Amino acid sequence: MAKTLIAYFSRADENYFGGAMRYVKVGNTEIVCDTIKEMIEADSFKIKMKEPYSPVYMTCIDEAKKDLRNNARPELESYPESIDSYDTIILAYPNYWGTMPMAVFTFLERYDFSGKTILPLCTNEGSGMGKSERDIEKLANGAVVKNGLPITGSNANGCKNSVKRWLSENGLI
Repeated sequence: MAKTLIAYFSRADENYFGGAMRYVKVGNTEIVCDTIKEMIEADSFKIKMKEPYSPVYMTCIDEAKKDLRNNARPELESYPESIDSYDTIILAYPNYWGTMPMAVFTFLERYDFSGKTILPLCTNEGSGMGKSERDIEKLANGAVVKNGLPITGSNANGCKNSVKRWLSENGLI
């Protein structure tokens, strides 16, 4: 039986919503992943940095930009023991500087994705998927990387229809 893993990076604290800053207890990407979990049977793994970025939005984006420039691989708090039993990985993350947070790079480089399907999902405030799909293809050798789903983060609570359509198009519903 095919198994699905939802691996996601999400950041709460102060976030940017269509021109304004707002404090949130649950990040937009996690809200979307919770919507997915209501629709399909899947395991989930939250990608958490051992040393998280600042809760202050402007400081966070500076830290993320520095990590991107340095091609950093932040250490994670934990890792799944294995992803061997999964056929499909829904990989969800916010758009950081036109790609994924570098912690997602750390996650991808740890495993062999040969024969697996990766479905990228990127929350953003207008920047779409950026180059994240190409970056996933480079890092997850052997995986089939499908077209991603960009979700406007400030609309994370209203994404049910687009998520359902995307999951259906990819044979998960």
